[in-house]
Amino acid sequence: MKSNGCFVGVDVSKANLDVSVFPGDEHFRLANDEDGIAKLFDWAKALNPELIAFEATGGLEFQAASVLAAGSLPAVILNPRQVRDFAKASGFLAKTDKIDAIMIARFAEAIRPEIRPLKDEDTRVLSELTLRRRQLLSILRAEKVRLSTASPVIQGSISRNIVWVQQCIAELDGDINRTIKSSSIWQAKAKLLRSVPGIGPVACATLLASLPELGAINNKQAAALVGVAPFNHDSGKLKGRRCVWGGRACVREALYMAALCARTHNPVIKAFYQRLRAAGKPYKVAMVACMHKLVLILNAIARDNKPWQPVAG
Repeated sequence: MKSNGCFVGVDVSKANLDVSVFPGDEHFRLANDEDGIAKLFDWAKALNPELIAFEATGGLEFQAASVLAAGSLPAVILNPRQVRDFAKASGFLAKTDKIDAIMIARFAEAIRPEIRPLKDEDTRVLSELTLRRRQLLSILRAEKVRLSTASPVIQGSISRNIVWVQQCIAELDGDINRTIKSSSIWQAKAKLLRSVPGIGPVACATLLASLPELGAINNKQAAALVGVAPFNHDSGKLKGRRCVWGGRACVREALYMAALCARTHNPVIKAFYQRLRAAGKPYKVAMVACMHKLVLILNAIARDNKPWQPVAG
């Protein structure tokens, strides 16, 4: 059925769904629960808009967006920073739920963001497990720093907490491993990714959970999603230094650690790194370039469904 050409913006909070339509001035509020989401679905099905855009709100948006997407409605989740920048550029400095919903709808109309498949329930579970692992690692690092400067009276407390956090991380590693093994598709993909020297279990799980597009997109898109694609910074006669920007920080962090390992144990990455350093490239530039090359290798492996082949590069 042909779309009526309008765009819907949904601002999500814990309690409510604020909905606006552009063009037009229709605005209403629904409860962010099963009944409210069902009403939103029925309304959107009857309206048949061009696009239904949600602003990412820490996962609060996922249930509503997934229900609409499962019903073949064109639901998309937007980066909130981009929407806010768009609102400021449009002269809307105030911020309310209604204004946010209007801006989301207007952003969708102006930018026409690409509709991408939403994460299924299994991928969401794996994402939450890997996120929790990163949170615990952050706590562990902080506690170890505190322990190095703590007085004897609290060293015992900090040491006990470090042991407990380490046990929690070990349990999460088991949960992550079992979750991957529960899916034959993930097992096969994990085997391909782990065939690349430098990709360990943590990097592999992070890629499966936070970069599910790997293998289904081109190399430029993969590098941009990770945040290792260099962007020009030129204006007039100025030829600025190209730099990376944006992307998924959790994937980039995991790939940095993988690149550190690959710099020693992966013959292609090792030779590439040494060539860059010999050419006078700074350490950070060389490491980002290695991460970029690693992304391209992983994308090709996932795309072609063929394991690592140590070809000189």
